[in-house]
Amino acid sequence: MWQADAQSQVVVDLDAIRANVRTLRSNTPAEVMAVVKADGYGHGMVASARAALSGGATWLGVCTLDEAFGLRDAGLATPVLAWLWLPGQPVGRAIGCDVDLSVASLSQLAAVTAGAREAGRAARIHLKIDTGLSRSGAAAPEWPQLVEAAGKAQADGYAEVIGVWSHFACADAPGHETVDRQLAGFADALDVAKRLGVEPQLRHMANSAATLTRPDTHFDLVRPGIAVYGLSPLDDPAVRAALRPAMTARARVLLAKRVPAGQGVSYGHTYVTQRASTVALVPLGYADGVPRHASNLGPVQLNGGRYTVAGRVCMDQFVVDVGDAEVAEGDEVVLFGPGDDGEPTADDWAEAVGTINYEIVTRFGSTRVPRIYRGDAA
Repeated sequence: MWQADAQSQVVVDLDAIRANVRTLRSNTPAEVMAVVKADGYGHGMVASARAALSGGATWLGVCTLDEAFGLRDAGLATPVLAWLWLPGQPVGRAIGCDVDLSVASLSQLAAVTAGAREAGRAARIHLKIDTGLSRSGAAAPEWPQLVEAAGKAQADGYAEVIGVWSHFACADAPGHETVDRQLAGFADALDVAKRLGVEPQLRHMANSAATLTRPDTHFDLVRPGIAVYGLSPLDDPAVRAALRPAMTARARVLLAKRVPAGQGVSYGHTYVTQRASTVALVPLGYADGVPRHASNLGPVQLNGGRYTVAGRVCMDQFVVDVGDAEVAEGDEVVLFGPGDDGEPTADDWAEAVGTINYEIVTRFGSTRVPRIYRGDAA
């Protein structure tokens, strides 16, 4: 259904999110943390969180403190872990509203201790060990010192070590040698923590790919992200079939007109008509989430036909050459959806422009494009 005045919109099927989480939950004895960072990968953080919880998730994961505060402000009291924050940010406020914090360095632990004093309560922390991704997380030589300091903070009443965690580099290639190597590094880190008297309530390492393919990585909690939204991190038809994409991006034709053969289209005339054709103007551009590098590449469906973006994607619009097909103002153009009616999918867009499905859906968070929710979970 279209809003009466909308020329473009993103439709999010919350029942699909709920069903995806149920599928993930049914395949593991571990608890499920639904990752809703980046505004729910473009699907809407709060609505996606609620749908995921109704599907069986018991935790929510975000990057920033502001994202965590957004969940709390929406009335969600579910355990939330935030993992990308700096000392000097409102750590005390986070502790006061029961936001769990990732701690990967002594400076972060010091900030947590100060925040606990401010909040008048112990901080709930998850110690992160870098097992080979080389992003966040304490390096192996620094790990014992961090664990020992966290144990002292726990004994002093400033912290409660809820979790020990890490993150895979190549779990989307299940047989990659680094998966087992990182898993062994994580086991070593847990042994060090135990030897130093720190035994977490939760051990967690599995992202979407590991949740779907490596049950030996599940431990006590899994952290699916992209799979929650029905997209697979793996090039595996069986995995794709088990999930349902939740997002559809669509627009209405703003203008349709005939142009002669040899006519350049859009900036730079990187596309030239081979014959007299009808071109349709679609009111979505790179300011709305359409990648500029989808110029002459991005697939769309219009009146049942499959076409490709003609010429450069502009800030607010792009053009489609439909040849002699009938098209009128107001006709629907589907950029991507679940594929039920033959429309392109986010995977099709990712393949066309040389990126990943994560980037395609996450781009569509523009305030200029209305987001519509559907399904019983809405």
